[in-house]
Amino acid sequence: MARRVVVSGGGTGIGLATAAAFAADGDQVIIIGRRAAVLKEAAAKLNTAHGADLVTFATADLTDAGQAQAAVEAVALHGPVDVVVTNAGGNVAWGDDGTPAGVADGYRANFEANVITAVLLTEGLLPYLRRPGGRIVHLSSIAALRGPGSYGGAKAALHAYTYELAQRLGADGVTVNAVAPGYVEDTEFFGGRATPEFVQSRVAQTLVGRPGAPAEIAATIKYLASPEAGYLTGQILHVNGGAMLGR
Repeated sequence: MARRVVVSGGGTGIGLATAAAFAADGDQVIIIGRRAAVLKEAAAKLNTAHGADLVTFATADLTDAGQAQAAVEAVALHGPVDVVVTNAGGNVAWGDDGTPAGVADGYRANFEANVITAVLLTEGLLPYLRRPGGRIVHLSSIAALRGPGSYGGAKAALHAYTYELAQRLGADGVTVNAVAPGYVEDTEFFGGRATPEFVQSRVAQTLVGRPGAPAEIAATIKYLASPEAGYLTGQILHVNGGAMLGR
């Protein structure tokens, strides 16, 4: 039976791979992001690939409560939601000027980009989430265990939110988990910083000697959203090629 799946940050990278994985099963997927042109292109590409109108999009900056609510209302118009994947975010503060104000701005920016986006979308969609059987998957990062501070701290905050939601929704038959990737290629995450030397340094930290692929992270997300994962909740799944051993 086709499900309705919401993926934030669904226009590129891991989010796009996640949307593709669900669409491949015939699920109805709604991708949300800030860039309408990117979302439109992604939806068209996936719909063409599957020969069906499976993927739609909503444009919203999920750090803004009003835009987040508008996106929720657009999703809710078409019925209940089965799966929520909060993938929007990234390290939006790679450095600062060293002043207290600069440091504070960096921490606030990463908290808003990675925590507020997930919380506003999730809380908004909770009334429409199917019970029992609903699935929530947050995107964390290996950075939650080792930094950098403002980005890693924001992702670590998602762990606490994951645990809280799992306890809150367990009796309703809804599971809540997070996936924490290590270095993954073919994303916009590192931008111009992804020089050959930088990539090699990240690959060298793994035990398997290669970067991860967006499709591999998407496969983990898809498993957590499956009926077979109904007894798995309140967990952080680390997918990093062994860069952080079992943690």
